[in-house]
Amino acid sequence: MFNDTGSITKFVLYILLFPSLFQETFIEFAWAAGDPMLLMAAKRLFLLLPAFAFIIGCWITIPALLTVVFRQNRKEFVISLFITWWDLGKAIVSFWGGIFTFTFQFVVALLELTKIVVLGIWSVLQMIFITPFRMLGQASKRVVGSKVPWIAVFLTLFWVVIESTIFTYVTTPLVMDTLSNITGEQLSILAIRIPLFTFLFFIVLGSYAVLSTFVGSVKKKNFSQIIGIGVIEIIVLFVEVIFLYREFVDALVPWFALYADDVQISMLGILSISTFMWFGIRSLSWFLFASFGTPTIMAVIQGKGVELKSSKKSSAKESDLDWDISNGFMDTIKKNADWVQDKGEELLAAFMLPPLQVIASAINFLTLLVSSTHLFDLPFRSMDDIKQSNVLIETLSKRSEELKTASTSN
Repeated sequence: MFNDTGSITKFVLYILLFPSLFQETFIEFAWAAGDPMLLMAAKRLFLLLPAFAFIIGCWITIPALLTVVFRQNRKEFVISLFITWWDLGKAIVSFWGGIFTFTFQFVVALLELTKIVVLGIWSVLQMIFITPFRMLGQASKRVVGSKVPWIAVFLTLFWVVIESTIFTYVTTPLVMDTLSNITGEQLSILAIRIPLFTFLFFIVLGSYAVLSTFVGSVKKKNFSQIIGIGVIEIIVLFVEVIFLYREFVDALVPWFALYADDVQISMLGILSISTFMWFGIRSLSWFLFASFGTPTIMAVIQGKGVELKSSKKSSAKESDLDWDISNGFMDTIKKNADWVQDKGEELLAAFMLPPLQVIASAINFLTLLVSSTHLFDLPFRSMDDIKQSNVLIETLSKRSEELKTASTSN
């Protein structure tokens, strides 16, 4: 295009259209279509946007310099043009440095996020495996520090279950024979053992209730009640010895016969051994736990309730223990969520601000040509510096009016 013109015209065209001499070379070099993949990606990342901004700045500078002749504030305009080029240079350098800054922050954030995830998984595993032990420890502290003898209640019920289970297996053949003779049908073992266990459970528990009432009458020295409860206790002794403990001793007779061939146990001996067993088992279990657990069980059955006495201090401690795990875990989650949100905003700013500054500096060339003022205040420090479009338009109009007022006053 320049070869077909004269020397003077050619020289003028060179000056007016000088960006066309190198813009194609710049763009081809920055696009790097024929280069290796890594080199092409690096050129497009680091050079493509700055090359376009530089070319736009060159094209806008030409008409901006031509209009200096017609402008009133020529000195300020030329200074603003130089400052715009200075802003473009700073924006390009900030763009290159921002790429490395974003990469570094992204790697650090990724490592921190990985640490948070690993620690979160570890905390969840700790909660899953340690929480049951903590709850057990809290429950044990409450049981030990409570006014209610929960351990004695548990041991009493546990012993009643054991004793009922033993007597269920011992007396099942006798009950099966008795019911078969009455009904004429052979009943299944399961159909007999379940109701038999329930029946024996209440029988054994009732014997402890009678013994507790008898001991209470002796402590109060209520002789009429002592005699009445004593008669009932004797009947309970007779029933349990004849129907329960005797069967248990009968089951042990073959064992006696195996190791003592000459020893013959009579009915009176079996009943005596059964009575001694009843006294021994009742005495041991009574003095160990039943004397404390049976009155509590009776109070619950009778609807009297159980008095729970605990100070406000202890209840506050228990509530602290209850909420310690959940609150601590939730606080950690909230802190991590806040950190993720803050770090995400930092990464977004590090990713967007460097290229936006280059674009903003190129736009400042256009607004400088049209309205003799800059649209954007560079450099951008944070995302808040990037104002909305309506705010930018209002700001630009105000600056234009200020410039007109200043030129008119001059």
